[in-house]
Amino acid sequence: MSSSPLRVAVVCMSNMNRSMEAHGILRKNGFRVRSFGTGSRVRLPGSAPNLPVVYDFSTTYKQMYNDLLRKDRQRYTKNGILHILGRNERIKPRPERFQECSDAFDVIFTCGESVYDRVVEDLCAREQETFQPVHVINVDIQDTLEDATLGALLICELCQCLQQADDMEDSLDKLLLAVEEKRGKSFLHTVCFY
Repeated sequence: MSSSPLRVAVVCMSNMNRSMEAHGILRKNGFRVRSFGTGSRVRLPGSAPNLPVVYDFSTTYKQMYNDLLRKDRQRYTKNGILHILGRNERIKPRPERFQECSDAFDVIFTCGESVYDRVVEDLCAREQETFQPVHVINVDIQDTLEDATLGALLICELCQCLQQADDMEDSLDKLLLAVEEKRGKSFLHTVCFY
């Protein structure tokens, strides 16, 4: 596997916190990476838990930042959303939906079981053209700044091990099992085909 760079995708619900933190860390470590959300819209914490601020995926991170700055600078500074949007804007212009991407990846990491289910369902519904395998691995990550960083570091560690493996197909199950034993964290894993 080390002869060609690993093609990696990281997916959460809104392409906002968990997938973008991993995107930034993986990119800094030299991986070819893209990040996505699977939701129908981008949802950010609003003035109450049941009142999210909702944007279309076509809205840029800069537009969201300016909108929230105008709405309530103090709230969105305190809860970290402005920080997240600033970081995201330095990585790419806007969030992207996984369902709208036709690129092929070697590994897709999802950040929650419901996201994993959506990614696997979408891949299985696509017409298979090349029959190239893609490994979908769920790394459960809580949607907080600290957990996003810890999860991103774990995803990066997994990618580094896979990049160094002679045969990813043979190494992946052993690697996941070793990390499960070391960290006490279990993974969902399936193989789909393009």
